[in-house]
Amino acid sequence: QVQLVESGGGLVQAGGSLRLSCAASGGTFSSYNMGWFRQAPGKEREVVTAIKWDGGSSYYGDFVKGRFTIFRDNAKNTMYLQMNSLQPEDTAVYYCAADLSYFKVLRIPDYWGQGTQVTVSS
Repeated sequence: QVQLVESGGGLVQAGGSLRLSCAASGGTFSSYNMGWFRQAPGKEREVVTAIKWDGGSSYYGDFVKGRFTIFRDNAKNTMYLQMNSLQPEDTAVYYCAADLSYFKVLRIPDYWGQGTQVTVSS
């Protein structure tokens, strides 16, 4: 069973950047497909992006529009989300997720982090 811990959230002005990190432990990180979800107040949780276990393929939600990049370092058991050109509508709690299935990591991953708050001021 893998444990996930996010970090890197915070308050940033519109147009700014943040890099989120997700540190994994308790499992073979390189076996897991990884993803980021977010949930804004009053809205449903949505998938932001996901990356396959070997980093060979990734998915991005339409709203990302080239602003975010997901990447992973299997040697460090860590996944990252680089977010640029942040907008107030990106304000949400961002969650790291993992699953052995790429299909599931995009929809109903088995493992979740506790979340990190990202707030973008206008």
